Amino acid sequence: MIGILEPGALTTVQDLGRFRQLRYGIPPSGPVDRYAFVLANRLVGNPDGAAALECTLIGPRLEAHAPCAIAVAGADMPVSLNGHEAPGWATLVLKPGDVVKLGAARSGVRGYLAFSGGIDVPVVMGSRSTYLRGGLGGLEGRALRKGDRVRLCAAPLPRPWRVARHAVPVYEGERTIRVVLGPQADRFTEKGIATLLGSPYEMLPQSDRMGARLRGEPIAHSRGHDILSDGIAPGSIQVPGDGQPIVLLTDRQSTGGYTKVGTVCSFDIGRLGQMRPGQSLRFRAVGVGEAHQLLRDAEAALGSDLRENIA
Repeated sequence: MIGILEPGALTTVQDLGRFRQLRYGIPPSGPVDRYAFVLANRLVGNPDGAAALECTLIGPRLEAHAPCAIAVAGADMPVSLNGHEAPGWATLVLKPGDVVKLGAARSGVRGYLAFSGGIDVPVVMGSRSTYLRGGLGGLEGRALRKGDRVRLCAAPLPRPWRVARHAVPVYEGERTIRVVLGPQADRFTEKGIATLLGSPYEMLPQSDRMGARLRGEPIAHSRGHDILSDGIAPGSIQVPGDGQPIVLLTDRQSTGGYTKVGTVCSFDIGRLGQMRPGQSLRFRAVGVGEAHQLLRDAEAALGSDLRENIA
């Protein structure tokens, strides 16, 4: 059992997501940054999909009520154990009464806190992930609150690991985000497509788990911005009438009636989701064949063992 002393700004239980439910209007949810989430779980000896905490901008303070192991990955949130600095991207073993705190992120937005055994909350529609707008999954369908007690699944303590330095992402600076144009790229002018691919866009503070809202040069439509509603893929770039793009993320709606100029490749969604308000990005178009190869490369890299033993 883990006791929540302070919940952080927005801390929710997530696993790898709720699948095959979009037909009912229920999004997959799950971690915005799958890479960091999976590595946090591996550091504590869990399967990749074990339920963990996603912490936004400021992490929680919590107390261990039984021996367990934890790992923090993702956004650069300072970690302290009983008031002393502790490493991120590494296994930490806790004793009963130990207190862990995740501070304000110095870079990135979303940190992931995994526990050995995973978080034990009810499975709802095939997943433990929290969907806040629908009030389902996770801990009573909501973010964590002060005083909550979170049960963990029983598991042996793992060997201590850390993620190899070369595999720890850097979240600062301008990002290049790769996209496949379409499905409605023909509804934009040539100048509009050139604007999308040639201009910087700034992340706005109104962004959330549903969508990343961007600001920059307007993307011009050729035949209006409304279409008959159709399905929304992860990473869809909707462009409403003001020409400002919105990238749809893990808590996205299932359908939408705005034109979609492109789709962010799945392996770049986590990188985009770690961008802070005011940070800028540029889009780069890739073909479907290149996107498939880049996906295979990304999966192969994550499939390799990125951990190192801690002596």
